[in-house]
Amino acid sequence: MSELSLVQLIAIWVVPVLLAITVHETAHGWVAAKLGDTTAYMLGRLTLNPLKHIDPFGTILLPAMMIMLAGFALGYAKPVPVNWNNLRHPKRDMAIVAAAGPFVNLLMAVGWALLIRLGLSLGEPAEALVYMGVGGIFINVILMVINMLPLPPLDGGRVAVGLLPGPWAYRLSRIEPWGFFILIALLFTGMLGWLLWPLIEFCITVLASVSGLQAHQFMLKLNALMGR
Repeated sequence: MSELSLVQLIAIWVVPVLLAITVHETAHGWVAAKLGDTTAYMLGRLTLNPLKHIDPFGTILLPAMMIMLAGFALGYAKPVPVNWNNLRHPKRDMAIVAAAGPFVNLLMAVGWALLIRLGLSLGEPAEALVYMGVGGIFINVILMVINMLPLPPLDGGRVAVGLLPGPWAYRLSRIEPWGFFILIALLFTGMLGWLLWPLIEFCITVLASVSGLQAHQFMLKLNALMGR
């Protein structure tokens, strides 16, 4: 495939991005329902309809502004509501609910890797499928790794709160109102990439091998998807 046009880039990215966001959020609500809290179900959030999960600022405006101003994007979907008082074992179950999102991102990344393998077996007519799989792996790995940072309100922060002893959990939970600002500061100072890129690179290398692509082949296709 020659250099990708803007229309091709949008067509390739839209499905992996929407699935990564909607399945991630739906997983939180689905696991919460299994553990006793049906809040997300009652509010119609147990759905793969992306419109139910899009946050006008976090999903659209913030990433667009960051691309224009900084050349990269960071955003978030509308969080699925969970009432921890309804959970059978609130502290433990909240950690399980939080872990569900990154876990399904990992499963989706593996699924996209297998789809790439299928695309490679079909040859050139399925090259768009291979590109879509590369985008799917990348977005899901990014969401998984960032969300597992032990920083509330990220999923990893909620998992840490659920696992830590009471006093430590309380201290960590008090960071939540400032968590997103801390994340932005880490991003702009380069600390976020320094902390997370080795793990992201490792995950991508493993998944590329599952897909049948060499690591350098994967990165060439990813660079094309990033317009580089």
